[in-house]
Amino acid sequence: MDPERVRALLEQLRAGATDVDSVLQQLRRLPFQDLGFAHVDHHRALRQGVPEVIFGESKTAAQIAGVARAVIDAGQSVLVTRLDRSKAGELAQSMPELRYDELSRTASYASSPPPPLTSQTALVITAGTSDLPVAAEALETLRMFGVPARGIADVGVAGLHRIVSHLDALERAPGLIVCAGMEGALASVVGGLVAAPVIAVPTSVGYGASFGGVAALLGMLSSCAAGVTVVNIDNGFGAAMALVRLLRRPLSDASARG
Repeated sequence: MDPERVRALLEQLRAGATDVDSVLQQLRRLPFQDLGFAHVDHHRALRQGVPEVIFGESKTAAQIAGVARAVIDAGQSVLVTRLDRSKAGELAQSMPELRYDELSRTASYASSPPPPLTSQTALVITAGTSDLPVAAEALETLRMFGVPARGIADVGVAGLHRIVSHLDALERAPGLIVCAGMEGALASVVGGLVAAPVIAVPTSVGYGASFGGVAALLGMLSSCAAGVTVVNIDNGFGAAMALVRLLRRPLSDASARG
């Protein structure tokens, strides 16, 4: 249950449009719901502004459906990450309302359009086309939680003129996510060009000595561009959530002052 829904319930109670018992009935699943195999955190949307997200990789389709149905019944939006095509097909049989995106390996359901966190467009940038699945995961996460965003693909350091051609868009963005494998140098380049937050995502793309993304991870952690934030390997979701938190903070501060 998100803050807007709780506020609406309380306003209805104050106006006499509902009674205490009805409100208690709707709040009864807070703070969590015990499904036996999972404790669904319905209170998370109140604490953090976004509902619990389902990591689908190591769950069965039945478990994902159980958690997703509980989240939807509580009036919240659903995002499932790391969902392969086969499992998505199983899930569609019981939950056809979920929208599956194969590139990002995500499934989603929006209970209502999320309030935009910014009027500007964030950017998710990839060094190469092989980084697109990680970038797509970030883009889907941003879309679900109210951050307008678009991708810029295949602008790695092997041809610096490509990223420089997008400099105007880079400078306008309220935040940037940079996905890169190999040596991960693109994050440092972008970090040196803009003032907005830059969140770097090392990807498991590269030849043998890249060690499944460890080389890019270490390169990004060692960036000489001050203030570049680094998340774990292939973690497009984590990068997007970091940007969502950054962009939500001014709204939370304004709400607290009001």
